[in-house]
Parts: sequence; structure tokens; C-alpha cells
Amino acid sequence: MHAMTRVGLVMGLCLGLAACPRPVKPPAPTPTVPATPAPPEPSPVSGATVYQIDAAASELHVLVYRGGTFARLGHNHVMSSRSVTGKVWMQPQFSASGFELSFPVADLIVDDVEARRAAGSDFPPEIPAGDKEGTRKNMLRAEVLDAEHYPRVTVKSAKVAGSLQAPQVTAVITIKQTSREVAVPVAIVTSGGKLSASGEFEILQTDFGIKPFSVALGALEVKDRLLVRFKLVALKR
Repeated sequence: MHAMTRVGLVMGLCLGLAACPRPVKPPAPTPTVPATPAPPEPSPVSGATVYQIDAAASELHVLVYRGGTFARLGHNHVMSSRSVTGKVWMQPQFSASGFELSFPVADLIVDDVEARRAAGSDFPPEIPAGDKEGTRKNMLRAEVLDAEHYPRVTVKSAKVAGSLQAPQVTAVITIKQTSREVAVPVAIVTSGGKLSASGEFEILQTDFGIKPFSVALGALEVKDRLLVRFKLVALKR
């Protein structure tokens, strides 16, 4: 073969090899070191005296007031729960104490005779059964408590200060997935293995996305402001 031809073939072969480089093996992946998990936060009940709510001995009442031009044609109402569950924990340092409570809205009792009598003169004991049933239906519908989608109301401690003898409590109340902080005046008594807590506070329905019931363009309506009274008993676990 002519020398020039051989040179041309060699150069062509070299160019071809240059155009098709050998695949380079990728470097081995750097081994990953598993992250050290963060230590779990201490439980709020660690080292505390824990009390379980005694539902049978506890009660919560929501006082609902009529309003509007024709308020005299309506009734004030008392919604009562005897199904409160949850726990209270008392720490040696009182400000570290707290609670978690809840109750099912479908179990609320409308205008129990004894509850109305205990609520005072604005709540005459006798209410027609038809009015009670109508009030219950209005209470559970979507615009009010929407029991189908939001079956429970929860109350949890947000801040505890003061002392057992003079507590200062702020609670987070959640209704229909809307939460609000509320100052809750409360008296607490512990005796042996029992803790009792009682008090009352006010809330606005509209703060929780609830539309107060009204008819006749507001001539007869339910007032936005509600009064909540409670007497809770909890037993040491």
C-alpha cells in the first residue's frame, strides 16, 4: 500500500476514535450518613400528677340568649354536655401544668329542665318539646356546629400562670377547625386524688365562623355572645 494511503488510514482511524470516546465510568456515589434524629421533646406530663376527667361527675353548659325586635317571642337556651373527656396534669412548677379536653357536639343536651333551672330566672324550666327539637336541628346544621364534619369541640391549655390558689389560664378553643385563645377564669381545688375546676367565660360565635341563627331579617335572632359555665371533676390516675 502506498505510504500516503497508509498515513491517511491511520489519521482517519484516529479521528474516528476521537469522535467516539470511551465511556467514562461514573464515580461511586458518596455514602450518605443517616442524620441523627432530634431527641424527642419531653412529654408535658413527665413528672406531673395526672388527673383523668370523670365525665359522669362533670358538666359544661352553654347559655344562648335571644335577641332582635321580637326577642320576647323566642327562648333563651341551655346546651349541656355531660360527655367531657380528657386529662389535667399538675406540675410542681404550676406554670408547667396544663390540660386537654373535648366533647362531642352531637351529644349536647338541649334545654335540660334542671340545667335551665340552675341557669337562673332568664331560663324558665318548661320548654315545649317541639322547640327543643327545632333548636337541636339548628344547632347541628352546617352553618352552626356542623356536627357531621366537625364532631368534637376541643379545649387545650395555651398558657398557665399564677398559682393553684390564684390561677391565670388561657385556653385554645377549637370549633369547626377554627381556634381562638380565650382567657378562662377558673377556681381549682385538689383534695386527695380528686381535682375540681369551675368557672365561666364568654365567646363569640362569629369568632369561630358560626353564623348565629336568625329569622325575619333579624327580628328574632340568637345573640352572637355565648356564656360558657363548667364544673369539671378529674380523678388521679
